[in-house]
Amino acid sequence: MRIASLQPSISVTLKHLGKLDHLCACTKYCLDVVPELAQLNIPILHDSWTANTEEILATKPDIVIASVPYRMESLAAILKSGLPVLALAPHTLADIANDTRILANLVQAPEAGEALNKKFHDSIEKVRTATQSLPKQKIYCEEWGKPLIHSQDWVAELIAAAGGTFLGTPGAHTDAETIAAAGPDVLLFAWCGAGDRVPLARTIEQRNWQNLRAVQNRNVFCIPDEYLNTPSFTLTAGLDCIAHALHPHIFPSHPRLIRLT
Repeated sequence: MRIASLQPSISVTLKHLGKLDHLCACTKYCLDVVPELAQLNIPILHDSWTANTEEILATKPDIVIASVPYRMESLAAILKSGLPVLALAPHTLADIANDTRILANLVQAPEAGEALNKKFHDSIEKVRTATQSLPKQKIYCEEWGKPLIHSQDWVAELIAAAGGTFLGTPGAHTDAETIAAAGPDVLLFAWCGAGDRVPLARTIEQRNWQNLRAVQNRNVFCIPDEYLNTPSFTLTAGLDCIAHALHPHIFPSHPRLIRLT
């Protein structure tokens, strides 16, 4: 099964299934999340937002797999070419587990898929159990800064598992005034495509958030993009970051979690 992966979530899931050898092409963003892909020396494609059909056809895949976010026009062009396309659109943690199961079955590794899902579930439940009796904190988590966009549903679920209350509507636009009025206890930033390079101090200053309780207490963090915006097993690393941000005396710090200085 030759797979052209148009999103990092596909590639990283195949990595955890031990099936990277099924990839015949991937995106440059896949290389960021799965550096060992560079050793395979496979063609690099545009992602599922800017996919180029001719470019994909040249890699001779048996199937093209995309996941959110994608542009419908790009997928339609691929379908029109005659290539089989699997388009995943997870919203919840349960959806992500189901997508893992689909990919595992596709590469004939159902047992590995179930084992990975059990590890995923157990990691989340371990944090949930440790935090269920702790006071709830109000958490603002941002996926994009211009305009301000709340993180996705699965992030809201991770925050709930870590004992927090997600402010706002997942995936919706908001503004600086609305968030300030809500009085968040913790601010989390994971901008799509930014890695861990969110300018925390500048962002706080531009939004006049200097007097927010979260800022005064230095509860302002940048979580690497791939840990919250890649719907795959890597979300467990994001949960580790969230858990420490909310409960630093219970959960150890993650080496890639950045705190406002």
